[in-house]
Amino acid sequence: MEKNITRRSFLKTAGAAAAFTIVPRNVLGMGYQAPSDTVNLVAIGVGNQGGGDIQNIATPDVPINRGGLPGMISEPYAGLTPPRQAPRASDSPIQMGDAGRREFHHANIYAICDVDFNYAARIMNGYPKAKRYHDWREMLEKDRNNIDAALIATPDHNHAIIASHFMKAGKGVFVEKPMAKTIYETRYLAQLAKETGVVTQMGNQGHNVEGTYQTIEWIQSGLIGDVTEVHMWSNRPFWKQGFYERPAEEVVPEDFDYDTWLGPAPKKPYTAATTHFSWRGLWDYGTGAMGDMGAHTFDAPILALKLGMPTKIQATTTPFNKEYLPKCEYVEYQFPNPDPKKKNPIKVTWSDGGIKPFRPAALEANRQLRECLYIGTKGMIMHGTHGASPELVPADPNFVAPAKTLERPDNIYVDFINAIKEGRKAKNDFEIASKLNEIMLLTNIAVVSQQVNTTLEYDAANMRITNLPEANDYFHYQYRDGWSLA
Repeated sequence: MEKNITRRSFLKTAGAAAAFTIVPRNVLGMGYQAPSDTVNLVAIGVGNQGGGDIQNIATPDVPINRGGLPGMISEPYAGLTPPRQAPRASDSPIQMGDAGRREFHHANIYAICDVDFNYAARIMNGYPKAKRYHDWREMLEKDRNNIDAALIATPDHNHAIIASHFMKAGKGVFVEKPMAKTIYETRYLAQLAKETGVVTQMGNQGHNVEGTYQTIEWIQSGLIGDVTEVHMWSNRPFWKQGFYERPAEEVVPEDFDYDTWLGPAPKKPYTAATTHFSWRGLWDYGTGAMGDMGAHTFDAPILALKLGMPTKIQATTTPFNKEYLPKCEYVEYQFPNPDPKKKNPIKVTWSDGGIKPFRPAALEANRQLRECLYIGTKGMIMHGTHGASPELVPADPNFVAPAKTLERPDNIYVDFINAIKEGRKAKNDFEIASKLNEIMLLTNIAVVSQQVNTTLEYDAANMRITNLPEANDYFHYQYRDGWSLA
């Protein structure tokens, strides 16, 4: 594939998927096991989310203590507060795996790569047999023949470049959400997945959970009639976002490979307050609240309603600058009705920064509005993030759920590893995840375009905003010298 492909040539060259074949590592020399026996997984970026991910793939040899999140901000509400409710398991569906419940080894953690050994030490120490690397390029070069798959949980801006190089090397990739930082990268990875035939998966933990499948069955059974509106919200960001200047330069810590951390991003001075965890709020590295939580909330509506791409999108936010994304956003999307017999579009909204949609009149007093609300012609359904625990609004004590008609897959970690062993696609592979990812990233294009006072019109087939050509400049950016997609 070309490195500097144009939108036109990209669309022309999108081809059919290559036939998928597992090539056992034992064909490469004596002593190697086939992936069908043991999958050798490498993890890249383990200080935070990646460390949790690999614990859901293989129980650590040495117990790991939960780490803190540098730069996490707690902003509780003052004023009147409701009575404290007993927490439910569905209120914090973070990992959606079996870590901490039992011991397992779905794959072998062959190597761990992180630019900051100090920050990643608690995870690395949990897997003392794993090889250690600072630079993923060195790891791929030296251990190419020993690696079956890579789990990538770096900051967003490094996702696509790392994934593309491992995919081109014939390795399966599990990439944390968002699977890429730009729409161009998203489509590039989706096409590369077709060309290489490797197993791919976006780290969207709620995609394979019971609540998501219940929501799909309830909606598609006609339980609440025709859905006309969907309203989603998030309490993110709980990291720094808003109208802030970039912090002053600091000395790079001795054991921190800052150049590799920057990757394709612009060369800017190091500061601790823009790296670990806090990077999410900066345009150069992250994708904000939508990039963090959009996949976990938007996924179920897309699946349940069989949504395609939005044709219109607009945003309004609090102030922001060239460094940081806004603190709060409200975004409205218009999707074509997937039923060709129905002309009315489906309205979808997203709000973050703790701003919630208005409560529907039918929602009982003292009942919490969950993170996703579907409004239909015969009723309403709401559920939490990650598709958790769908509920009727208003509640019906005599409600009998529609019959289960969909196959329930394993959690996304087990599914990814088994897909490699079985020579099949993962349930949330890039063909599926790329649509969700593109919709998420359109949000930030609407955010940067809001002052033009135009509702953006999107032509997905040609990957372009039709009524504001300048907005198309945000579909990708110029990489720093020395960095490119594979």
